[in-house]
Amino acid sequence: MSPWPEVAGPSPAEEPALAALLARLRAEHRDAVQAVLLYGSCLRSGDLFDGLVDLYLVVDSYRDAYGAGWLALANRLLPPNVFYAQCEVDGRVLRSKVTVVSLADFRRGCSRRWYQSYLWGRFSQPVRIIHARNDAVAGAVSEAFRRAATTLLTRALPALPASGTLADLWEQALALSYGTELRTERPGRARELVSAALPFYAAVTQLVAPDLPHTLSLSDSGERCRYRATVAAGQRRLAPVAWGLRRLQGKSLSVARLVKALFTFSGGLDYIAWKLERHSGEPIEIPPRVRRHPLLFSWGFFWRLYRRGVFR
Repeated sequence: MSPWPEVAGPSPAEEPALAALLARLRAEHRDAVQAVLLYGSCLRSGDLFDGLVDLYLVVDSYRDAYGAGWLALANRLLPPNVFYAQCEVDGRVLRSKVTVVSLADFRRGCSRRWYQSYLWGRFSQPVRIIHARNDAVAGAVSEAFRRAATTLLTRALPALPASGTLADLWEQALALSYGTELRTERPGRARELVSAALPFYAAVTQLVAPDLPHTLSLSDSGERCRYRATVAAGQRRLAPVAWGLRRLQGKSLSVARLVKALFTFSGGLDYIAWKLERHSGEPIEIPPRVRRHPLLFSWGFFWRLYRRGVFR
């Protein structure tokens, strides 16, 4: 089996602040951390001090990570949990968004066993394993990445044109996944992400094509690379319905996760406002009553932001 394409980027060995943060996170989660994954804008730019570093902690189990309590219950009922963490070394502050998921949920969420694309959509994209407990864990996580890409293409191809460029294939597949969540990125964001990592997506496509239930072939190479897919007519007819259901399910779960983050994420409201402002360019002011009673009033607050077009 061919290995998952390696993604270059920052590592704890090269950045003391990242090493210190990982050491603290592992201790805070009771040494239950099996792997730590780095993805998102800081991985793409290589600058860990530009915005929030997106980290995923893959843990043994939620009980092992938190002990008995409501955090473990919340993570199990609606994975994942999201927290804020920072670390200062030599006067530089590394700020991060830390997401916690069990290895069992991670593997399940990257496979066709999960209907929603929350995990298999994310981890079809460039990601770097910056810590693994051992080679077996690294192999299991890499295999989950492979399953994520296989799942995304399996479910996206019936909704896409039968042929086009490789960039078109991944741009449209990722757009379908993005459409199932409350997103703040501007239009065209998927194309920018794919264009910045086209060799990665070409390697991933070659890697997972034999595992697909559809026939997928590539021609040429580089920016001229094109795909051709053969998909059963029945699957094409059902695809719009399936993705419509995913959008309904995914956006509902996105709201639920935002509300949960108000309680698991220190400064959760301010983080949400910062993230929405950064991506949408719209000023976000949190009403005092939402700060006082987030569970009661945050629903209407998020609905008004949605109506303003701050996220979709």
